[in-house]
Amino acid sequence: MRVAKVLSVNLARFRENPDPRRKAKMTGIDKVPATGAVLVRPPGPMRGGLGSGLVGDSIGNQKLHGGDDQAVYAYAREDLDAWETQLGRTLTDGMFGENLTTSGIDVTNARIGERWRVGSDGVLLEVSAPRTPCRTFSAFLNLSQWIKTFTQAGKPGAYFRVLSPGTVQAGDPITVDYRPDHDVTIALVFRARMQEPELLPRLLVADALSAEMKGYARRRLASTEG
Repeated sequence: MRVAKVLSVNLARFRENPDPRRKAKMTGIDKVPATGAVLVRPPGPMRGGLGSGLVGDSIGNQKLHGGDDQAVYAYAREDLDAWETQLGRTLTDGMFGENLTTSGIDVTNARIGERWRVGSDGVLLEVSAPRTPCRTFSAFLNLSQWIKTFTQAGKPGAYFRVLSPGTVQAGDPITVDYRPDHDVTIALVFRARMQEPELLPRLLVADALSAEMKGYARRRLASTEG
């Protein structure tokens, strides 16, 4: 049985946005592994808060990214390896913009509200929503059809909120402290948002779902009922 752990903790190299159509001129999507421990804490609201949940990380567009419900983004190394094979290119840890590159834990099928204990410094993270692809992501990888390809694969990675702060570093073990009894996973939310809106009613039983996703689901359901 593989041990679930953090392979790397990744921080942004703040750079010019590769998509000239985006209003945000700078982006933090280009992340590289940090050396040593990194402090993780709740960043506050998306607009007007600290942006990322990791001290030393950067968010380019705080109207759409960052904040408490998107404080930490994790992506599985196993999924990066599969993408390497499919795309025929090397993908380093952090290249998908993830703060935590993980190993030995199923990110895609993590349930909304699932809680991960990371390391020995008391860090507790709660699964809140999947990542949705954007044009900056596509432009950064220089893949014109990337949003469609990424969506069809259904391996979006997971956002977390920070319930208990502390430091994280490469090699930290990950344990699942709590798993809710509903079936609303990262994969299900992503499918409902991106491809199968008929699944949206199922999402609302997950109390820990991000405010943005709850609002989206309720607006779509209200429009169909009207």
